[in-house]
Amino acid sequence: MTIAIFGAGAVGCYFGALLAQAGEDVVLIGRQTLVDAMSFRGLQLEKDGRIEHVTVRASTDPAAIAGADLVLVCVKSPDTQAAAQAMKPHLAPDATVLSLQNGIGNADLLSAELNRPVIPAVVYVAVGMAGPGHVQHKGRGELVLGEGPGADAAATRFNAAQIPTEVSTQAETALWTKLTLNCAVNAISALTRQPYGVIARRPEAEATFAALVAECRAVAQASGVTLPEDMLDQVIGITRSMSGQLSSTAQDVIAGKPTEIAMLNGEIARRGAALGIDTPLNRALAMMVGLIEPRRDAT
Repeated sequence: MTIAIFGAGAVGCYFGALLAQAGEDVVLIGRQTLVDAMSFRGLQLEKDGRIEHVTVRASTDPAAIAGADLVLVCVKSPDTQAAAQAMKPHLAPDATVLSLQNGIGNADLLSAELNRPVIPAVVYVAVGMAGPGHVQHKGRGELVLGEGPGADAAATRFNAAQIPTEVSTQAETALWTKLTLNCAVNAISALTRQPYGVIARRPEAEATFAALVAECRAVAQASGVTLPEDMLDQVIGITRSMSGQLSSTAQDVIAGKPTEIAMLNGEIARRGAALGIDTPLNRALAMMVGLIEPRRDAT
Protein backbone atom coordinates (compact mmCIF):
# COMPACT_ATOMS: atom_id res chain seq x y z
CA MET A 1 0.00 0.00 0.00
CA THR A 2 1.28 3.45 -0.92
CA ILE A 3 0.96 6.81 0.82
CA ALA A 4 1.13 9.77 -1.57
CA ILE A 5 1.89 13.26 -0.32
CA PHE A 6 0.67 15.91 -2.73
CA GLY A 7 2.43 19.25 -2.27
CA ALA A 8 5.49 18.06 -0.39
CA GLY A 9 6.80 21.12 1.42
CA ALA A 10 8.02 21.15 5.01
CA VAL A 11 4.93 19.51 6.52
CA GLY A 12 4.64 16.88 3.81
CA CYS A 13 8.35 16.06 3.86
CA TYR A 14 8.37 15.74 7.65
CA PHE A 15 5.45 13.34 7.90
CA GLY A 16 6.59 11.55 4.75
CA ALA A 17 10.00 10.93 6.31
CA LEU A 18 8.51 9.46 9.49
CA LEU A 19 6.12 7.26 7.54
CA ALA A 20 8.94 6.01 5.30
CA GLN A 21 11.12 5.30 8.33
CA ALA A 22 8.27 3.16 9.69
CA GLY A 23 8.33 1.06 6.53
CA GLU A 24 5.52 2.69 4.57
CA ASP A 25 5.85 3.03 0.80
CA VAL A 26 5.78 6.82 0.40
CA VAL A 27 5.85 8.98 -2.71
CA LEU A 28 6.29 12.75 -2.50
CA ILE A 29 4.80 14.94 -5.23
CA GLY A 30 6.50 18.32 -5.26
CA ARG A 31 8.75 20.72 -7.14
CA GLN A 32 11.63 19.77 -9.41
CA THR A 33 14.14 21.06 -6.84
CA LEU A 34 12.81 18.48 -4.36
CA VAL A 35 13.03 15.67 -6.90
CA ASP A 36 16.59 16.64 -7.83
CA ALA A 37 17.67 16.74 -4.17
CA MET A 38 16.05 13.39 -3.46
CA SER A 39 17.80 11.70 -6.37
CA PHE A 40 21.14 13.10 -5.15
CA ARG A 41 21.06 12.26 -1.44
CA GLY A 42 17.56 11.25 -0.39
CA LEU A 43 15.36 13.15 2.02
CA GLN A 44 17.28 14.74 4.89
CA LEU A 45 15.40 14.76 8.19
CA GLU A 46 16.95 16.98 10.86
CA LYS A 47 15.43 16.09 14.22
CA ASP A 48 16.58 15.86 17.83
CA GLY A 49 20.02 17.21 17.01
CA ARG A 50 20.88 14.78 14.23
CA ILE A 51 20.37 14.44 10.48
CA GLU A 52 19.11 11.22 8.95
CA HIS A 53 18.87 10.36 5.27
CA VAL A 54 15.56 8.74 4.35
CA THR A 55 14.94 6.98 1.06
CA VAL A 56 11.63 8.17 -0.39
CA ARG A 57 10.36 8.28 -3.95
CA ALA A 58 9.64 11.74 -5.38
CA SER A 59 7.99 13.06 -8.52
CA THR A 60 6.69 16.26 -10.07
CA ASP A 61 3.90 14.36 -11.86
CA PRO A 62 0.43 14.29 -10.24
CA ALA A 63 -0.01 10.85 -11.82
CA ALA A 64 2.41 9.51 -9.17
CA ILE A 65 -0.54 9.28 -6.77
CA ALA A 66 -2.08 6.54 -8.92
CA GLY A 67 -2.64 3.43 -6.83
CA ALA A 68 -2.11 5.18 -3.48
CA ASP A 69 -4.58 4.10 -0.83
CA LEU A 70 -3.87 7.15 1.37
CA VAL A 71 -3.29 10.67 0.00
CA LEU A 72 -2.15 13.57 2.17
CA VAL A 73 -2.87 16.95 0.60
CA CYS A 74 -0.29 19.46 1.86
CA VAL A 75 -0.50 22.28 -0.68
CA LYS A 76 -0.99 25.86 0.46
CA SER A 77 -4.64 26.80 0.84
CA PRO A 78 -4.86 29.07 -2.25
CA ASP A 79 -3.71 26.11 -4.38
CA THR A 80 -6.38 23.70 -3.13
CA GLN A 81 -8.69 23.81 -6.14
CA ALA A 82 -5.86 23.43 -8.63
CA ALA A 83 -4.45 20.51 -6.63
CA ALA A 84 -7.82 18.75 -6.62
CA GLN A 85 -8.13 19.14 -10.39
CA ALA A 86 -4.62 17.75 -10.90
CA MET A 87 -5.22 14.77 -8.60
CA LYS A 88 -8.71 13.80 -9.68
CA PRO A 89 -7.88 11.77 -12.82
CA HIS A 90 -5.36 9.64 -10.91
CA LEU A 91 -7.02 8.91 -7.56
CA ALA A 92 -7.82 5.31 -6.76
CA PRO A 93 -11.58 4.81 -6.21
CA ASP A 94 -11.11 3.66 -2.61
CA ALA A 95 -8.31 6.07 -1.63
CA THR A 96 -8.61 7.94 1.66
CA VAL A 97 -7.85 11.65 1.20
CA LEU A 98 -6.71 13.86 4.09
CA SER A 99 -6.31 17.65 4.05
CA LEU A 100 -3.22 18.62 6.10
CA GLN A 101 -3.61 22.35 5.40
CA ASN A 102 -3.86 25.60 7.29
CA GLY A 103 -7.14 27.46 7.49
CA ILE A 104 -10.71 26.23 7.35
CA GLY A 105 -12.83 24.92 4.50
CA ASN A 106 -10.08 23.18 2.53
CA ALA A 107 -11.46 19.69 3.10
CA ASP A 108 -14.89 20.84 1.92
CA LEU A 109 -13.41 22.40 -1.21
CA LEU A 110 -11.42 19.25 -1.99
CA SER A 111 -14.48 17.10 -1.38
CA ALA A 112 -16.59 19.17 -3.76
CA GLU A 113 -13.94 19.07 -6.51
CA LEU A 114 -13.13 15.38 -6.07
CA ASN A 115 -16.72 14.26 -5.47
CA ARG A 116 -15.70 12.10 -2.51
CA PRO A 117 -15.28 12.48 1.25
CA VAL A 118 -12.13 14.30 2.37
CA ILE A 119 -11.06 14.21 6.00
CA PRO A 120 -9.75 17.40 7.61
CA ALA A 121 -6.57 17.07 9.66
CA VAL A 122 -5.34 19.59 12.19
CA VAL A 123 -1.54 19.72 12.12
CA TYR A 124 0.47 20.72 15.19
CA VAL A 125 4.10 20.81 14.13
CA ALA A 126 6.90 23.35 13.75
CA VAL A 127 9.01 22.49 10.72
CA GLY A 128 10.90 24.31 8.01
CA MET A 129 12.98 23.58 4.93
CA ALA A 130 16.68 24.28 5.36
CA GLY A 131 17.13 23.61 1.65
CA PRO A 132 15.72 21.39 -1.09
CA GLY A 133 15.04 17.97 0.39
CA HIS A 134 16.23 19.04 3.87
CA VAL A 135 13.45 19.33 6.45
CA GLN A 136 14.10 20.63 9.97
CA HIS A 137 11.85 19.62 12.85
CA LYS A 138 11.58 22.32 15.52
CA GLY A 139 8.73 21.17 17.74
CA ARG A 140 5.64 19.02 18.28
CA GLY A 141 4.25 16.77 15.55
CA GLU A 142 0.68 15.67 16.36
CA LEU A 143 -2.36 15.26 14.14
CA VAL A 144 -6.08 15.43 14.90
CA LEU A 145 -8.26 13.87 12.22
CA GLY A 146 -11.92 14.47 11.61
CA GLU A 147 -14.29 11.54 11.40
CA GLY A 148 -14.92 9.86 8.07
CA PRO A 149 -14.31 6.73 6.00
CA GLY A 150 -10.71 5.62 6.48
CA ALA A 151 -9.92 8.01 9.34
CA ASP A 152 -9.36 5.30 11.96
CA ALA A 153 -7.17 3.24 9.63
CA ALA A 154 -5.10 6.32 8.75
CA ALA A 155 -4.67 7.18 12.45
CA THR A 156 -3.43 3.65 13.12
CA ARG A 157 -0.76 3.98 10.44
CA PHE A 158 0.33 7.40 11.72
CA ASN A 159 0.58 6.20 15.30
CA ALA A 160 2.63 3.20 14.17
CA ALA A 161 5.03 5.71 12.61
CA GLN A 162 5.38 7.58 15.93
CA ILE A 163 3.11 10.39 14.75
CA PRO A 164 0.67 10.95 17.64
CA THR A 165 -2.76 10.98 16.02
CA GLU A 166 -6.36 10.88 17.20
CA VAL A 167 -9.72 10.90 15.45
CA SER A 168 -12.03 13.49 17.01
CA THR A 169 -15.58 14.73 16.69
CA GLN A 170 -14.15 18.15 17.57
CA ALA A 171 -11.86 18.47 14.53
CA GLU A 172 -13.79 21.50 13.22
CA THR A 173 -13.36 23.34 16.52
CA ALA A 174 -9.69 22.34 16.51
CA LEU A 175 -9.29 23.81 13.00
CA TRP A 176 -10.81 27.10 14.16
CA THR A 177 -8.60 27.06 17.25
CA LYS A 178 -5.49 26.62 15.13
CA LEU A 179 -6.72 29.32 12.73
CA THR A 180 -7.04 31.70 15.67
CA LEU A 181 -3.54 30.85 16.90
CA ASN A 182 -2.21 31.58 13.42
CA CYS A 183 -4.15 34.83 13.15
CA ALA A 184 -2.72 36.01 16.47
CA VAL A 185 0.96 35.49 15.66
CA ASN A 186 1.69 34.65 12.01
CA ALA A 187 1.21 38.02 10.38
CA ILE A 188 3.02 39.91 13.13
CA SER A 189 5.96 37.51 12.81
CA ALA A 190 5.93 37.98 9.03
CA LEU A 191 5.81 41.77 9.11
CA THR A 192 8.55 42.07 11.74
CA ARG A 193 10.54 38.95 10.74
CA GLN A 194 10.76 38.13 14.44
CA PRO A 195 10.18 34.83 16.25
CA TYR A 196 7.28 34.39 18.65
CA GLY A 197 9.33 34.93 21.80
CA VAL A 198 10.62 38.33 20.71
CA ILE A 199 7.09 39.45 19.83
CA ALA A 200 5.68 38.24 23.14
CA ARG A 201 8.23 40.26 25.14
CA ARG A 202 6.79 43.53 23.87
CA PRO A 203 4.62 45.20 26.53
CA GLU A 204 1.82 45.64 23.98
CA ALA A 205 1.83 41.99 22.92
CA GLU A 206 -0.76 40.46 25.24
CA ALA A 207 -3.33 43.20 24.59
CA THR A 208 -2.76 42.83 20.85
CA PHE A 209 -3.16 39.06 21.01
CA ALA A 210 -6.32 39.50 23.09
CA ALA A 211 -7.87 41.87 20.54
CA LEU A 212 -7.09 39.52 17.64
CA VAL A 213 -8.52 36.55 19.56
CA ALA A 214 -11.67 38.54 20.34
CA GLU A 215 -12.25 39.24 16.63
CA CYS A 216 -11.72 35.58 15.75
CA ARG A 217 -14.00 34.46 18.58
CA ALA A 218 -16.82 36.71 17.39
CA VAL A 219 -16.58 35.37 13.83
CA ALA A 220 -16.31 31.77 15.02
CA GLN A 221 -19.33 32.16 17.30
CA ALA A 222 -21.41 33.60 14.46
CA SER A 223 -20.29 30.64 12.32
CA GLY A 224 -21.53 28.15 14.91
CA VAL A 225 -18.17 27.34 16.48
CA THR A 226 -17.25 27.99 20.13
CA LEU A 227 -13.56 28.59 20.68
CA PRO A 228 -11.94 27.38 23.93
CA GLU A 229 -12.24 29.73 26.89
CA ASP A 230 -8.46 29.65 27.32
CA MET A 231 -7.77 30.74 23.74
CA LEU A 232 -5.59 33.69 24.76
CA ASP A 233 -3.64 31.47 27.15
CA GLN A 234 -3.00 29.07 24.27
CA VAL A 235 -1.61 31.91 22.15
CA ILE A 236 0.70 33.01 24.94
CA GLY A 237 1.69 29.39 25.54
CA ILE A 238 2.76 28.99 21.92
CA THR A 239 4.98 32.08 22.13
CA ARG A 240 6.71 30.49 25.13
CA SER A 241 6.97 26.87 24.00
CA MET A 242 8.11 27.89 20.50
CA SER A 243 9.86 31.12 21.40
CA GLY A 244 12.50 30.79 18.67
CA GLN A 245 10.05 29.91 15.89
CA LEU A 246 9.36 32.15 12.92
CA SER A 247 5.82 31.70 11.64
CA SER A 248 5.27 29.83 8.39
CA THR A 249 4.01 33.14 6.97
CA ALA A 250 7.29 34.80 7.93
CA GLN A 251 9.26 31.97 6.35
CA ASP A 252 7.33 32.44 3.11
CA VAL A 253 7.90 36.22 3.11
CA ILE A 254 11.63 35.80 3.73
CA ALA A 255 11.84 33.20 0.95
CA GLY A 256 9.97 35.50 -1.45
CA LYS A 257 7.04 33.08 -1.75
CA PRO A 258 3.30 33.78 -1.73
CA THR A 259 1.77 33.27 1.72
CA GLU A 260 -1.48 31.85 3.05
CA ILE A 261 -2.48 35.14 4.67
CA ALA A 262 -5.70 35.31 2.64
CA MET A 263 -6.80 32.06 4.29
CA LEU A 264 -5.77 33.19 7.78
CA ASN A 265 -6.39 36.81 8.86
CA GLY A 266 -7.95 37.43 5.45
CA GLU A 267 -10.47 34.64 6.01
CA ILE A 268 -11.53 36.14 9.34
CA ALA A 269 -11.88 39.55 7.68
CA ARG A 270 -13.97 38.12 4.82
CA ARG A 271 -16.23 36.07 7.03
CA GLY A 272 -16.59 38.97 9.44
CA ALA A 273 -17.68 41.29 6.64
CA ALA A 274 -20.24 38.75 5.43
CA LEU A 275 -21.59 38.37 8.96
CA GLY A 276 -21.61 42.09 9.79
CA ILE A 277 -18.75 41.76 12.30
CA ASP A 278 -15.96 44.32 12.16
CA THR A 279 -12.46 42.83 12.29
CA PRO A 280 -10.11 45.82 11.88
CA LEU A 281 -6.94 44.16 13.22
CA ASN A 282 -7.27 41.03 11.10
CA ARG A 283 -8.19 43.13 8.07
CA ALA A 284 -5.18 45.40 8.51
CA LEU A 285 -2.72 42.54 9.04
CA ALA A 286 -4.04 40.70 5.99
CA MET A 287 -3.67 43.84 3.89
CA MET A 288 -0.11 44.58 5.08
CA VAL A 289 1.18 41.05 4.52
CA GLY A 290 -0.57 41.00 1.15
CA LEU A 291 1.32 44.15 0.16
CA ILE A 292 4.74 42.63 0.82
CA GLU A 293 4.21 39.15 -0.60
CA PRO A 294 4.83 38.37 -4.29
CA ARG A 295 1.74 38.08 -6.48
CA ARG A 296 0.73 34.54 -7.36
CA ASP A 297 0.01 35.57 -10.94
CA ALA A 298 3.38 37.35 -11.37
CA THR A 299 5.51 36.02 -14.17
